[in-house]
Amino acid sequence: MTAQAPSGKHFLALLTIFYLGLAAVDFDLFLRALSVFAKLLSSVLPVLALVLVIMSLLNLAIRPGMAKRMLGKGSGLKGWTFALVGGVISSGPIYVWYPLIADLREKGMRDSLVAAFLYSRAVKIPMIPLMVYYFGWNFTLLLTFYLIIFSVLNGLVVERLAGGEDGSEP
Repeated sequence: MTAQAPSGKHFLALLTIFYLGLAAVDFDLFLRALSVFAKLLSSVLPVLALVLVIMSLLNLAIRPGMAKRMLGKGSGLKGWTFALVGGVISSGPIYVWYPLIADLREKGMRDSLVAAFLYSRAVKIPMIPLMVYYFGWNFTLLLTFYLIIFSVLNGLVVERLAGGEDGSEP
């Protein structure tokens, strides 16, 4: 008989037991924890809903062959552009985007483009005016440029380390 790895159901059951025990021991602390959870959930739900809509639309519109062409081995500059622009314009918590990226990866997205997408999320469009105000245009543009360049370099390194041998250049 082999041991099963804990699943999400086990984790949920464990947390439920923990919070019920907390409610029995310190009900005020339980209410504060519930309030923090509700605030977190209300901030994550809109982005999660957006990602689910995008995933649904992608599942309807993009077939595995199309994903491989746009984001796979032969995607070239088009694939890099999709990954970088997608990373820059994506918003919300990163973990909400993991299912979408995993779905695209299953359909043929290269590891280098996954890494570039995740790295290019460091460019925050809503923060650019604030950066310009505090640091000036030169610094903001240079930092943004370097973040994009290092997104590509990071993607290439990840592809090499992950065993990708496609040899395509951005």
